[in-house]
Amino acid sequence: MVSEADGAPERPARTSVWRQGKSPGRGGRKSERRDQPEDRSPGSPESPGSAEPDSNGPAEPAGLDRDRITAVSVRLLDTEGLAKFSMRRLAAELGVTAMSLYWYVDTKDDLLELALDDAFGEVQVPDLTDEGADWRDQLRELAAGYRTVLVRHPWISPLVGRYLNIGPRSTVFSSAVQGVVRRTGLAPQGLTGAISAVFQFVYGFGTIEGHYVQACAEAGVSQDEYYRRTRGTAGDTVEAMRQRDFTFALDLLIAGIEAMRARE
Repeated sequence: MVSEADGAPERPARTSVWRQGKSPGRGGRKSERRDQPEDRSPGSPESPGSAEPDSNGPAEPAGLDRDRITAVSVRLLDTEGLAKFSMRRLAAELGVTAMSLYWYVDTKDDLLELALDDAFGEVQVPDLTDEGADWRDQLRELAAGYRTVLVRHPWISPLVGRYLNIGPRSTVFSSAVQGVVRRTGLAPQGLTGAISAVFQFVYGFGTIEGHYVQACAEAGVSQDEYYRRTRGTAGDTVEAMRQRDFTFALDLLIAGIEAMRARE
């Protein structure tokens, strides 16, 4: 096999599964499998070319579509974590061969990006056409929804920022955030700063909370028991303390937005 150092062409840089021109449902024609060895002979059972669905090629796998693959990917990531996730493990869970997955995605990165977007679909977005709604309540709703998703799916945190995150569900969430913050009355130059202040806070808070919940579950102890062992007795439950802190911190940020608006 010729290495890239010996003059082989470089593989194209990956951008996003959402920019590959594939149908979001069934597979269609796929592009070259970039994560497979390149020394397979053409037409061999595991060569990239053999996965092309032409008239002489293998039939599209029955009972599979991208939605099902994504749903099972999310479930595996929830139960087994990001480190153990693989194409082979996913194929085994689906009861198909790993080759079958390449009808729908090119790489494991594609699967993770699909799973990430699917998780963002769990965030309930407010009705921005409701002119009587208070932007503060809508901002709290979005922040709480984002936090919930980060805690429910701890594997999301390291993926946010790794991918372009331009899937349809992620875009709905981002558009809602921008729409609500525009309703605050801040000057245009302050909008991105306000978004950063609120949602980077939520990202950090939810990430730490998710890791704490996961660590307690793996250790086989409740959050309250773990807290008592490490920090002593507390009057409230861990969840109650955490909710109080989150609410207070978010109110501080909202008050800051109001104060900055009053200065303009």
